[in-house]
Amino acid sequence: MRRTDVLARGRGLAAVLLAAGVVVGPAVVPAVADSIRDQQWHLDVMKASEIWQKTKGQGVTVAVIDSGFKLDHPDLVGQLLPGKDFSGLPGGVGTFTESHGTEMAALVVGSGKGMNGSGAYGLAPGAKVLPIKIKNNDNASGVSSSEFLAQIDQGIVYAADQGAKVISISQATSAARASAEDVNALKAAVAHASAKGALVVAGVGNSAQSGNPLQYPAALPGVVGVGAVGRDGTVTAESEQGPQVDLAAPGIEIYNACTAASGYCKGHGTSDATALVSASAALVWAVHPDWTANQITRVLINTAGKPTDGSNRNDIVGYGIVRPRVAVTEPGDPGPADVSPIVEPVVATPTPSGPAASAGPSSAAPSSVPSASAAVPSVGGGPVGSPAAQPKADEGSDSGSLVPVVVAVVVGLALVVGVVVFVLRRRAAGRAVPVGVPPVGYPNVPGQAPQQSGPGVAPGPSAYGPPSYEPPAPPSDNPYAR
Repeated sequence: MRRTDVLARGRGLAAVLLAAGVVVGPAVVPAVADSIRDQQWHLDVMKASEIWQKTKGQGVTVAVIDSGFKLDHPDLVGQLLPGKDFSGLPGGVGTFTESHGTEMAALVVGSGKGMNGSGAYGLAPGAKVLPIKIKNNDNASGVSSSEFLAQIDQGIVYAADQGAKVISISQATSAARASAEDVNALKAAVAHASAKGALVVAGVGNSAQSGNPLQYPAALPGVVGVGAVGRDGTVTAESEQGPQVDLAAPGIEIYNACTAASGYCKGHGTSDATALVSASAALVWAVHPDWTANQITRVLINTAGKPTDGSNRNDIVGYGIVRPRVAVTEPGDPGPADVSPIVEPVVATPTPSGPAASAGPSSAAPSSVPSASAAVPSVGGGPVGSPAAQPKADEGSDSGSLVPVVVAVVVGLALVVGVVVFVLRRRAAGRAVPVGVPPVGYPNVPGQAPQQSGPGVAPGPSAYGPPSYEPPAPPSDNPYAR
């Protein structure tokens, strides 16, 4: 559900270039902040520093069901509990072929201890992550949808039995690939978790531009489905739409810990948003440990930044953009403990047929991004990135494939300007890849005029039809408002 780019140490790169007699122009290679935390805009808009004065999620366990974890990452040391491996692959929970699980865990509980204390922070750094490894398209071996969903079933049941309060699943497969038996087993696992008092959270997927397919487990009753928004509170063009969307959270240009050589990456997707909603639930639960999953969900819904179309929810951001600061400091009435606040939609389950029924999962709802003909919506008609500037869709995974990104250098006083381009994009394997120094102005690209896109522009084709109202803008008191 995510594409990730690796961050190289900007100052180190500049030093190497200067030592080689290369002058680095500041307009070409932007300066890198002294810490990863400085790049984590999502923590700023979510008012993390204010939240942490009251709670950091202490005493709450968040299970992360994913494809392997770098247990010795400096930002995760001491933050992970002993987990379990359901993948059947060699090496256990602490082995990985890509970065996705590490990134999702760090978004929840990252300690910032990396880079001599300048690393990445999670939204709930006082919580603990229970790492649960499954096999998916990001692993070395292929996996059928049935096997994929069966391992998610096992992971959910195990997490609930271990006392996890929140079960975070940034993984998904198309409903069209799931058999009735698969779906029933998954429903039973979710019901088991609910009976144990756990809250299950999952990303709705990143294929809004590629048919907007219904994705499991997010589309199941009892699961909080999460979409993604950008800095201004506008839904991202890749975030899927439909009645399965319950909440939204930041999911673009997310700086975070990963398994790359530098240790840090930048990515996007409903995977990231899912981890942030899960962390938000942990923060509230730490303050109100006697509340039920229904009450935690109700408070997150009631305190969310609501859509501006006048409705209580819509198919773009669900009940709104999660606001953990408000949920922690002004939660209001949590309501009845045994009544779900989510009105479960009637969602038709596609009937699997042909080869698609046995195809592998679209791992964590891939990071598909706008096609060249679709514009990213912007609140108030402000500038947005040119569609050509957005990463291309990668159906079947939440990571990008290997592709070069620009690291521009000026070679000598007497030499012509040389540009060395290195972009690595993750594909289904979610491999973290070097991008040099972080670009500025994303999603706009230097040399390209930003595209103007007014309100009401739908983020691409949708199986549910385009929205008949403007994309939701946050209210004035929303942390995402400019």
